[in-house]
Amino acid sequence: MNIRKGIKSDLPQVLELIHELAIYEKAPEEVEITLSQLEEDGFGEKPVYEFFVAEDEKQIVGIALFYYRYSTWKGKAVYLEDLVVRESERGKGYGQLLLDAIIREAKKTNSKQVRWQVLDWNEPAINFYKKLGADLDGEWINCTLNAKQIEEY
Repeated sequence: MNIRKGIKSDLPQVLELIHELAIYEKAPEEVEITLSQLEEDGFGEKPVYEFFVAEDEKQIVGIALFYYRYSTWKGKAVYLEDLVVRESERGKGYGQLLLDAIIREAKKTNSKQVRWQVLDWNEPAINFYKKLGADLDGEWINCTLNAKQIEEY
């Protein structure tokens, strides 16, 4: 098992994992991101995300994609957008190693929080996060404006 910072040439496999996650979350039609957009957003003039990859001897088997956000109450925070491990590789410790990498990144950057979301029906993930001692907060409601709504605003 190897965990490392992601590089541009990893993005085709990252996109595969994004699609696999969307299928798992019962929303494959929601994925609009393209390889070129991932390249621009992660490796262009103003990168907005970073990621770690978990790999075996043959391929990337998991990713932890993150970015920095700011809490007016706490300060800098790492936001874990997605933690994905290929279905065939789940239960082998890759998720734990990827989360460990995120925590090391938070410590290295003096971030005051690591935050993420989990779907309320994703019991395996919820149990994984509970086992780690994470606080699961059911109080906050997610709010989103999609691209069309932004355009029409």
